[in-house]
Amino acid sequence: MAFENLNERERQILELLIAHYIQTADPVGSRVIASRYKLGISPATVRNTLQDLEELGLIEQPHTSAGRVPTDSGYRLYVDRMLKPEVLSDEEKEQIKREISADSVAVDRILEQTSRLLANLTHQLGLSVAPSFERGILTRIELVPVAERKLLMIVAVKGGLARSILLEVDIRIDTVALEETRRVLNERLSGRSLGEIRATLGERFNDVSAGDARLIKLFLDHSETLLHSAAPEQVHLEGTANILRQPEFKNQEKVSALVDFLEEKKSLVEVVSAKGIKEGIVITIGRETDRDETRNLSMVTSTYEVGGLKGTIGVIGPTRMPYSKLVSIVDYTAKLLTEILSE
Repeated sequence: MAFENLNERERQILELLIAHYIQTADPVGSRVIASRYKLGISPATVRNTLQDLEELGLIEQPHTSAGRVPTDSGYRLYVDRMLKPEVLSDEEKEQIKREISADSVAVDRILEQTSRLLANLTHQLGLSVAPSFERGILTRIELVPVAERKLLMIVAVKGGLARSILLEVDIRIDTVALEETRRVLNERLSGRSLGEIRATLGERFNDVSAGDARLIKLFLDHSETLLHSAAPEQVHLEGTANILRQPEFKNQEKVSALVDFLEEKKSLVEVVSAKGIKEGIVITIGRETDRDETRNLSMVTSTYEVGGLKGTIGVIGPTRMPYSKLVSIVDYTAKLLTEILSE
């Protein structure tokens, strides 16, 4: 539905209906619009306009005796052509800066703080996804003995991201052999992207003669865990209770389906990643996610950058979310996060 095809009255009434529904969660009738917003037209005229908007697929009537609510198409037209981002106050900006200060040097910890901040500030579900390891440039591999037969393997990439795994080994760990193996692994793999390493890992160690062959095999056997691009632990979610308190989720069946979906973090990463890594704010509405579990939800997301890699932060909530406020919060937070992680 082209915005240009709507006349001025249709645009005005659609915008008022969406704003009122976002605020109240109650279907909106013609009398409410005519009396509350002083448009200078009768309820009958408003009613006829609502019927026209319904025929265009921009609003719908959930029950015969109820008022109207926006459809996904109505929301899409609203966010694309009518949305006016709210200006954040100085106090709100200061709160965001305090909550995600760079006191913690661990990227994972900062992302956890960010998702919690977004949940608390927006009263929605806060989300942060670490940058994909796939394009990350490996800077070093560490092999750290933590007990007689336990070894911590650490893979670090440019920008401070790291992944580790604790392994039990059936051999006595010799410090000289361990250091030599670490040197060999770094010589053969450092400076390359993890995607390239995963694709060529086997052939890179076909002719290796230095280092401990058993330790190198141990690394190769667990390389999928260490080098995989989208591990579930890279996703931070906070504020599930915020969504469950919304009137849209009074139905127990809807709640169960949503909780199951959120707990399956791999599915959530797929939904967020389906829109690709785009610059700026991305708003995904209802059925645009192509998932039954999220057909009543919208996402407002933005990318941030660390070490040349891009991750995603954002909020998830009912399609009836205050987009103008959330867009400003997510946009400001993403830019601040990039600044903090670049220091």
